[in-house]
Amino acid sequence: MSYEVLARKYRPALFAEVVGQDHILQALQNSLISGNLHQAFIFSGTRGVGKTTIARILAKALNCHNRGEGSEPCDTCSACEEIKSGHHLEFIEVDAASRTGVDDMRDLLESAVYKPANANYKIYLIDEVHMLSKSSFNALLKTLEEPPKYLKFIFATTEIKKIPVTVISRCQRFDLSRVKSDELFNYIKMIKDKEGGKVSDEALKLIVKISEGSVRDALSLLDRGLVANQNDEELNLDKAQSIYGYFDKSSLIELIKNLFSGDEKKVFELYRKIYDSGVDPKIFLNDFLEVLYYLKNINFIKLDGNNFSLNDQDFSNLSTISENLDSKDIILFWQFTLDTIEEINIVSNPNLSVEMFLFRLMRIKGFKEKDVEESFTGKNPDTLIKEPEKKITSKTIDQIKNVSQQEKIEPNLNKDEVINELKIGSFESLINLCTERKEAKLKYELETNTNLVSFSEGLIEISFNENLDKDFIKNLSNKLYEWTSKRWIISLSKNQGQISKKEKNKIDEKKIFDDVKKSEAYKKVIEAFPDAELINVELKED
Repeated sequence: MSYEVLARKYRPALFAEVVGQDHILQALQNSLISGNLHQAFIFSGTRGVGKTTIARILAKALNCHNRGEGSEPCDTCSACEEIKSGHHLEFIEVDAASRTGVDDMRDLLESAVYKPANANYKIYLIDEVHMLSKSSFNALLKTLEEPPKYLKFIFATTEIKKIPVTVISRCQRFDLSRVKSDELFNYIKMIKDKEGGKVSDEALKLIVKISEGSVRDALSLLDRGLVANQNDEELNLDKAQSIYGYFDKSSLIELIKNLFSGDEKKVFELYRKIYDSGVDPKIFLNDFLEVLYYLKNINFIKLDGNNFSLNDQDFSNLSTISENLDSKDIILFWQFTLDTIEEINIVSNPNLSVEMFLFRLMRIKGFKEKDVEESFTGKNPDTLIKEPEKKITSKTIDQIKNVSQQEKIEPNLNKDEVINELKIGSFESLINLCTERKEAKLKYELETNTNLVSFSEGLIEISFNENLDKDFIKNLSNKLYEWTSKRWIISLSKNQGQISKKEKNKIDEKKIFDDVKKSEAYKKVIEAFPDAELINVELKED
């Protein structure tokens, strides 16, 4: 007898067997009971959360011979069995990835005009529907808008944004969420018990973490673990980490602790130990990002059944590290990590990239101004920098901190041109400087499409609207470097921030208009000229 993988063996056959999508299942079951069925359904969500499974259960429920007034298919009648096996004549399942052309869609729609011979509905399930061509979507639109009563469409996709809004608007949309950690843990533990596997709870929690809310991924990982450990020994956490190429989060937290404390030797010892255990460099960097996120949001993290990434000790260690941590460092480290993840995709030895990444972070964290100042001790006084507040060290640090905003090529500057090291003390000063330097485009974006959240020398935090130019950050960063000879961090915030200068000017103008209309002079003018209208107000300086 051939082996059946767990993901197929335990695929839900009823709504009651589906894990973690209660809000969607309830809506579908209510529709089935009431008979208020939409002509088209679209299920979206990440891989392995149940899109195709729910679609097939829905198809069985629609054509089940024994469903009656309930919502669950019987799963035993001929219709249910045929849909389950893929042999039902009125249930057509299409893989859009292999049938993307308009001719395929036309052939499909031509068969839709025929009524079902021995079923309630003719049902089309189109998986990965976002792969259809634009012409295929256009061909589908008319039928989708006014389908015959016997016709139902069910779409499944992982890329909802790639589907035309004209199609989405004609469907009943259901967005499937990632399955919560505690629900997924209980599910795979139940399957482990049914299979008679010996897997520790800690190993199961690791599987849940790696799967990222995907039931199919979790079952595939469990399958792999059971196959790799087919002796009588229990699959514990250490063995699971070795099998899946993951490592203990506490090692990474210890590495970051030493990184911030400046212990370079310990940092590289810990990393090489992690790498030698078989951990992929990309996995290391992704976990590095995760820890940075925890450090930034440590006050908002709850250790409950939905978080298997941290234990009590890890949480305590992170809390200690975060106490004296500058949020700017976290933002900077985050950007460097993202850059390195991109870098390792093109280098032949990703491990070397990660070691250089750690080396760069150590330099950024440990590079103090006094280090450069001390390096001149005992040298010719003529070589010393006469103006410490403007010494090259500050400039260098700022350039390093903002390397994430640099282009591959520095802004084109005339080598003979002397760069003025301007001081920009406020957002208003920046706008005025754009006016002086005739940077009309930048001035317009700053006044109209951005909202100031915070401003300090070297750091601007803003929010923005949908009209902001896509090159705004790059252009502003380059100009600030040209004007001040320093690299600035331009941070995009989720906070609303202050109103834009354009909006403020409108408010001020309205107030002036209102004040004028309340004045005695205005009232006398209107009395004398009833048809007169106030168009503009000009304020003269004293």
